[in-house]
Parts: sequence; structure tokens; C-alpha cells
Amino acid sequence: MASSILFFLLLSFFILKTSSQSCTSQKLTLPKTNTLYSNCIDLPYLTSFLHYTHNPSNSSLSIAFIASPPSPSGWVSWGLNPTGTGMVGTQAIAAYTQDGKITIKTLDIQSYKVLVPGKLSYEVWDLSAEQSNGMIRIFATLKVKEVNEVNQVWQVGPSISNGRLDIHEFQPQNLNSKGILKLSGGQNFSSVGTMVDSKTRNKNIHGILNAVSWGVLFPLGVIIARYMRTFPSADPAWFYLHVGCQLSAYVIGVAGWATGLKLGSNSVGITYSLHRNIGIALFAIATLQIFALFLRPKKDHKYRYFWNIYHHSIGYIIIILGLINIFKGFDILNPEKIWKTTYIGVIAALGIIVVLLEVITWIVVLKSKAKKSTKTFEGYNNNGQ
Repeated sequence: MASSILFFLLLSFFILKTSSQSCTSQKLTLPKTNTLYSNCIDLPYLTSFLHYTHNPSNSSLSIAFIASPPSPSGWVSWGLNPTGTGMVGTQAIAAYTQDGKITIKTLDIQSYKVLVPGKLSYEVWDLSAEQSNGMIRIFATLKVKEVNEVNQVWQVGPSISNGRLDIHEFQPQNLNSKGILKLSGGQNFSSVGTMVDSKTRNKNIHGILNAVSWGVLFPLGVIIARYMRTFPSADPAWFYLHVGCQLSAYVIGVAGWATGLKLGSNSVGITYSLHRNIGIALFAIATLQIFALFLRPKKDHKYRYFWNIYHHSIGYIIIILGLINIFKGFDILNPEKIWKTTYIGVIAALGIIVVLLEVITWIVVLKSKAKKSTKTFEGYNNNGQ
């Protein structure tokens, strides 16, 4: 009996909690007519809600947008994009609380990195906002063209600096907060999640390709060249293994670099300058390294010594830049922790192998030198000189 009561209490709590996160339980009304909005949507990202009424007679769209800012000093915004599906070009209305007062601003967004107030291309009236229970509500009526659907974008940000909205985060929740609003109701919201999922998939492919090429295969090729050639029996097998690893790393790395360029061209306004610049430098240096293979002098050539210095130096630079950029990529992509942990484990394993091989190599070299020294000393005694 007690367990049944507990079960129903938990079930009731779950139902209440769920309903509180649904727009149908909010019962918002139009400010002037005091009538319920015709439609409402539980927006799929950032725990946001939209209530709206479309009036075809005067081409107006009355909305009430509800969202919770990520901090007490944060901001929320909603807008329409007449030119595209993303943030750039959005005509947005933002609201935040400062010094206990709610403030509303309109923004003509022309860049991901600059959120400067500006006049909207839409005619807007009945603009107001309020805050309660940690949620900010924006009310507005906009003049829309005779269309059946519009592109909507919504967002939340961390804080305000000098009266300007600070840049929001670039997490999947933030990047996915856009969609198509059906003005007639019915199927109210059509997500553009397929396009977003495709972009996320391409980011994952870009990260995996570069981690495998610059982060695993290239260091493995250097390890083979440094330690296998110590053993005469491994010659020339070590050379072909080394070349195979480096060429494979380069080909995969070029594919990763190309996906990075594609991602950059598809993400107008979003620039990870350091990650991009290191990637470009890495590709250029690796290309020089590959071409240097075809200019490799013979072992007894007088320039072979200088070629070796160049080849080894560039190789170690590629490893360092590759590792730095891979971890920069982890910070940008922000995948599940297991991926970063796994890669760190792979690098740690390669590091342990390097230490062991370094010890073995020095033992072999010292023994070889000692053996040569003993033979020379014995030859000196046998000749009687």
C-alpha cells in the first residue's frame, strides 16, 4: 500500500514537472484582447517556448517568446530571418534584466560575433517584456508578408557588457536553435535538424580524420624511422613502413583539411582563427615534407647531412602542431569525454613505447660501440705494435 502511494506521488510529480515545461500549460494571452494565442510550440532547444497568432487580414504576427537566460544577468532573444535559415540576417528582439529593470532591444544581426542594437526590417509594435520565476517573456507584434511560413531563430546569452549583449555559446543547443514557423498552425514547427545533424556529422568526420592522421599515423611513422633502423635486420623494411605511414597520414590529413575548409565555408561568421591557421600551416609544412621525399640525396651525398636535419626538424614540428590542433579541435567540438580520454590514452601508449624503445636503442648502440672498441684493442695486441 505504501509503495503504491509512493509510486503515484512520484508519477504525479513527474506529470506536474513535465506539464510545467509545456507551452499548453502556460495559458498566455494577447496583451490587448486578453484572448489566448492561437498556437504554441515547445521549441526543441534551450528550453524555450513560443506562443503566436497570425492575422492574415493585416499580415501581422503576434508572439510571446519565453526562455530562461543561462544566468541572472543573461539575455534571451527571438527573431525572424527574411534572408536565410541561420543567425546572420536575423531581425531579433532581445530582453534582459539589469538593475532590477527589464530592458528590450532590437537587433539587425549581420555577424555571429557582433550583437549590436539596430532597427528591424520588420515593422514591430506592442513590444514589451517581463520576468518571473527565472523566465523572461517577450511580447511583440510584427508585420509579415503574405507567406505561409517564416524562418525563426531564438537564442540565450550569458551576460551584458556596457549595454551590449555578450556572445552566446557555440554548443549544439545554441547552434541548433532555428527552424521554420508555420503561420497557419497545424504542424507548427518544422525543424531544420537534418541540416544541423549533417553539419555535426561532418565535424565529427573532420575530427576523426585529423586525429588519425596527424595524431596517430604520423607520430607512428616517426617512431618507426627513429627506432627500427637501429637494427640492421630491419633494413630496408623500416623505410617502407615509415614511408607508408607518412603517406597514409598525409592523404587522410588532406581529407580532414578539406572537410575543415568545407565546414568553414558553411559556417559564415563562425571563425576559430587559431585552429584554422594551425591547420593551414600544418597542411603546407606536411606538403613540403612529402615533396622532400622525392629530393632525398643518396646516403653518401655531401648534402645528405643537411637534408636529414631538415627532414627530422620538419617531422617533429608537424607532430607538435598536429597535437596542439587536435586538442584545439576537442575544445571546439566538445565531444563526449570518452573520445578525448581515449585519444589521450593512445598518445600515452605511444609515449610509453617511445621511452622503452629509447632505452633499448641506447643499450644496442652502447653494446655495439663497446664491441667495436674491444675488436680494435685485440687487433692492436695481435699485431705486436
